[in-house]
Amino acid sequence: MLLCRTEPLAARSPAHLLRVRLLLAPAGAWTVLVPEDKPWLDGGASVAEVFSGWGSAIAVGTNWPVLGLWWEGGRAGFSLAGGFRRTVAQEWDAAGRPAGEPGVMRTLAARLGLDPVLDLEELERLTRPDAEPEVDGGTRLRGLVALLTRAGLALPPGLTPGEPADRLRGAARVAPGAETVEWSGWRDAVRAELDAVEAGPLGPWVHGPRARLLGAAQVAAGAPLLVWAARRRSPAWAAAGALLLAQGAFSLAYDRARARG
Repeated sequence: MLLCRTEPLAARSPAHLLRVRLLLAPAGAWTVLVPEDKPWLDGGASVAEVFSGWGSAIAVGTNWPVLGLWWEGGRAGFSLAGGFRRTVAQEWDAAGRPAGEPGVMRTLAARLGLDPVLDLEELERLTRPDAEPEVDGGTRLRGLVALLTRAGLALPPGLTPGEPADRLRGAARVAPGAETVEWSGWRDAVRAELDAVEAGPLGPWVHGPRARLLGAAQVAAGAPLLVWAARRRSPAWAAAGALLLAQGAFSLAYDRARARG
């Protein structure tokens, strides 16, 4: 699942551009996204790579973080993306042993505004290999989600990390305020993106010199990423590259339209 620290209206537009059928529902101060299918079974990318790519694609050009949570065969992990910041990730194997970058929990706490002492201490406990050795990766991930309630996360009933995919989708379909996000062509995508830009809290980034700078940077980053993803046959990173290109083009087009108006 993907957790976006924003309201559903803001999350809908970038999620739409992933070109994947998703279930979207409010989750307290967050929005949760659950895929209807399993695209990681069709290509060479792992489930961790797919969710990391999706999270990075959604977070590009936004001012809110995205957590990609995944679990498979006792293993589990997450990736944290936000704007143009470097994506960080943490993983646990089936025995609950951690495998991640040093300081990833410190980065998580800082970006989510958690308590740098009490909350960070509990987060770092999840990455200690000698802490509760009988606990598997899924349990570690559920411990992380429990801590995120302090950052306003309130997952709908049944949306629990570690649950089978079918059960997770069933819970997402009946969650209060749930809706389906589905690709319906570039024309609707353009309209959705422009609506989101108009309603979003981006201030001077919506139009003017900053908007042109951001749009050009997104196009410049998206094109080589799309080529690299095509060579690796990675649908997740291809979606990230396509989304970068789309958002950059939309920003430039919107700024030009506003200037003419």
